[in-house]
Amino acid sequence: MPAVAELPYGGVRSRRGGGALTPPRLRSGPPERAGLDPEELRLLAEEVRALPGTWCAGAVVVAGRGPVLAVEEAAGWAVRYAAGGVELPAHRRVPMTLGTPFDLASLTKLCTAVAAVQQIERGTLGIDARIAAYAPELTAAADHGITVRQLLTHTSGLRPELPLYACPDEPAMLAALRTEEPVAEPGGAYLYSDLNMLLLQQVLQRLTGRRLDRLIRDGITRPLGMRATGFGPCPFAAATEDQRTPRAKLDRGMLRGVVHDENAYALGGVAGHAGLFGTAHDLAVFCRTLLGGGAYGPARILGPDFVDLLLRPPGLGFLVDQPWFMGELAGRGAAGHTGFTGTSLVLDRATDSFLVLLANTVHPVRRVPDSTPRARAATRLARAVAGAGAV
Repeated sequence: MPAVAELPYGGVRSRRGGGALTPPRLRSGPPERAGLDPEELRLLAEEVRALPGTWCAGAVVVAGRGPVLAVEEAAGWAVRYAAGGVELPAHRRVPMTLGTPFDLASLTKLCTAVAAVQQIERGTLGIDARIAAYAPELTAAADHGITVRQLLTHTSGLRPELPLYACPDEPAMLAALRTEEPVAEPGGAYLYSDLNMLLLQQVLQRLTGRRLDRLIRDGITRPLGMRATGFGPCPFAAATEDQRTPRAKLDRGMLRGVVHDENAYALGGVAGHAGLFGTAHDLAVFCRTLLGGGAYGPARILGPDFVDLLLRPPGLGFLVDQPWFMGELAGRGAAGHTGFTGTSLVLDRATDSFLVLLANTVHPVRRVPDSTPRARAATRLARAVAGAGAV
C-alpha cells in the first residue's frame, strides 16, 4: 500500500493505521494549485480591499479550495472610531490584520448546531425528540411539542427575538425564555429566531451537564486547533458598535472584545446564538473540516453521515443555497451563515471550496444590512472554480 494518496489541487493525504486517510491541513498556495482562476481571485481581493470606508471599517477575507488557501487579504481598520463615533487620528487607529479576531455574532449558531449533532451522533439526543424530554423546565416548548429538529431548522414558530436584556436578572431572563409561546404553528413555515439556539443551549447543557462554552471548546475548537476561537472577552478583537440603548438602560460605549449582541451580553457572554470570537483562519479550518467529512488532520469532530445531516437541505443551523449572500456559489448545496456584526462564511461541497469574509460593518454604528459585498465575493469564488475548468 502506498504511503500517501494523491488528491486534486496538489493535495496529499497521509495514511494512518488501517488504511484510513488523514485529511490534509490548510496551507497557503497559488490559485492554480487550488484549481482556481487567478484573475477572478485577484478581483475578489481587490474588491475586498475597496470595502473599508464604504461597507465597513475593515475586513478580512480568506478563500480556497481543497486544502489550499488561495486568498488571504486584510484591509482597513480593526479600530477606527472612538465613543461618540469620533474618528481617531491615524496614529491611534488599529490596522486590520489576518489574525484579527472578530465578534462572530450569529456564526456562533453553527458551532451550537455542530455540538447538537455531535450528541445526535452519540445517540444521546434524538433529532425528532421533543425538547421537553431533556429539559422539562422549558414549559412552553413542552406544551407545544417543539422538537430538536424544529429548533435547528427554525421551524419552531418562535418569534425572532425576545428582549431578555430588559429583564432584571438572569433568573428572570431564563424564566422569560422558558415560558415564551410560539407565534406560529411548530413544524410549519421557516421563521428565523435566536430563541431556537438559546433553547437548544438549555437542552445541551441539561443533557451533558456542561456549559456550552466547554462543549464547543472540547468538542470543536480544541481538537481542530482553532486556538483563536472562543467566547469572550477578547481584548484585541475588531471593534464593533458605540452601543447606547436607553430602553434597556445600556450605555456600553465603543465595544471592543465584549460581545455586541445585547441578549448574549446580558447572559454573561455565552449564548447559543451569539458570543463567539474568532479569526478568519480558524473559520477556514472549520469549513475545511466539514468539507472533509468532519475530519481535519488527525482530528474528527463528526462522522461523514452526520456532516451530511448537518449540511443537506434545509440545513441544521446552516442556511443552504441562499444567493443573497452566497452569490453564484448557491444552487448545488452551498451552506453557510451570516452574522449581524458583518461576519459570514460559505462552504460548497460541490466544488470543495470555501469563503470566509469578516468585517466590522457596525463600527462605529449599525447601518441598514447589506449583503451585496458578501454575494459578490462568493460569486468571484464560484467563477474562479468555473474559470479554471474544474467544475
